[in-house]
Amino acid sequence: MTDFRNVQLPREIHTGPQKIKEIGTICKNLIQGNEITVITGNTTKKIAGKEVMDILEDAGYTIIEKIIDQATQKEVDEVVTISKNSSAILGVGGGKVIDVAKLSSTINAIPFISIPTTAAHDGIASPRASIKSPQGSVSLEANAPFAVLVDTQIIAQAPYRFIASGFSDIISNLTAVEDWKLAYKLINEPFSDSAAALSVMTANLLIEQADNIQPRHVGSAGIVVKGLISSGMAISIAGNSRPASGSEHKFCHALDIIAPKPALHGEQCGVGTIMMMYLQGGNWKQIKNVLETINAPTTAKELNINEKHIIDALVEAHNIRKERYTILGDRGLSREAAENIALKTKVIE
Repeated sequence: MTDFRNVQLPREIHTGPQKIKEIGTICKNLIQGNEITVITGNTTKKIAGKEVMDILEDAGYTIIEKIIDQATQKEVDEVVTISKNSSAILGVGGGKVIDVAKLSSTINAIPFISIPTTAAHDGIASPRASIKSPQGSVSLEANAPFAVLVDTQIIAQAPYRFIASGFSDIISNLTAVEDWKLAYKLINEPFSDSAAALSVMTANLLIEQADNIQPRHVGSAGIVVKGLISSGMAISIAGNSRPASGSEHKFCHALDIIAPKPALHGEQCGVGTIMMMYLQGGNWKQIKNVLETINAPTTAKELNINEKHIIDALVEAHNIRKERYTILGDRGLSREAAENIALKTKVIE
């Protein structure tokens, strides 16, 4: 069992209502230099990006603005070029914006401040960036955010689906850690007790709070946001995404490739967690009940994905990141076994 020495964690974390108004002060305390590149999206600029840029300009910063709509290597390359002389990169938006800003700042070796407008997955604080390629999304190593600023009022105002997705992504830590333990036992993969403990504790704390997760509620947004940040920190401690990504994420990424219109990342991971927990011999009914409590998807129908694509993704899942050993093994599931798992857990009818 290994605890890794090189750990990158955010220097500062700010969460709460109206926190976005503190961005000028936060940058003054953390950033040296007067030029900041702000990455945002068309919609998220209206939600928070413009306010962030206005505050920073009032504080005396020169702003380089970049609007993106996809997390591709092309977008990353463009941001790397325009931010060459910047002292920091701020990502104000959803997962695509955060990932592009994170990877670009890593390449340019400048600080990155994460300012999410949704709480749909744990990328808001993790040292990983998901970049789209023709073969699907690729998870790349990046620096952890220098700081994280989350205005829970903005998070609460976003569609509730994003909160439920973030919750589901955190719950998937439970199967991810079991897969990690299995890899440690079978192939002697390095294992971090502290990262695993933080990851599992975070998931269990959210399970305890499931009854309190409500739409458009600042307190609910805060619970999920803190869980996502803790999950991201577990990844930093481990030095890889093992504490939060196992067989359920393999299923999710396979579904991204196979389904014509995939659901949200966390939603797919939640459904994957139900099935992988069944495969691991764990309490899959508890996972299903908790996700139902917060009105997160637990079936193919609720994901709005064809049942055939669910089976196809289960059969194909072991081929995603083959170097990552999980309960799926090296050979994966037969089609008959995949159908049986999905039927037993009522993911398909």
